[in-house]
Amino acid sequence: MLSSDETYASLTGAWRLMLGKADGLRQLDLSADGFWNSFFAIVVAAPALIVGWVGLANEISDPNAFAGRFGMLIRLATVDIGAWVLPLVGLALVAPRAGIGGRFVHYVVASNWASAIIAWIMLPAALIRLFLPSANEFAVLASLLLFALSMILTWRMTNAAIGRGAAVGSAVFAGMFVASLVVLFGLEALLGIGAPA
Repeated sequence: MLSSDETYASLTGAWRLMLGKADGLRQLDLSADGFWNSFFAIVVAAPALIVGWVGLANEISDPNAFAGRFGMLIRLATVDIGAWVLPLVGLALVAPRAGIGGRFVHYVVASNWASAIIAWIMLPAALIRLFLPSANEFAVLASLLLFALSMILTWRMTNAAIGRGAAVGSAVFAGMFVASLVVLFGLEALLGIGAPA
């Protein structure tokens, strides 16, 4: 487990990258330990993610059946964690062939910490969804605006972490976005998660 100072430095570095400032990499631990420790970002993101899982589980499952909602919450967690981690495994396989093998660790460490920040940025939308139906216009608008903001920040982080220019950074961003969607929809289908009624 990382200390609070290490966690704060990592989040600060990721935030600077999300603002497009490459010097944020200096605040990240890019060693082998730092690479594995960056997955602690999942724990940092967990409280915000749980709010979203609870709201979605309430919509999808029988609201009066605790066991059904809890089972759905576990499946939603599996989908989100899978969509977080599995695309990184895929990138590990293609990064050397794509000419970005030397920046793979930079990207993974930055991406993990940036994903934790994104989870907290999306928290207001998850809270709104918890108390309002997802079809509510305000809930939909809040979700779309925060999602758009998260995409812009993630694109900036990717460009800064990859450090190979906007074309290569954009290609990595697009590839990881598509890979995340494929994993997300694949795991949802595998685990029998349907859209809310």
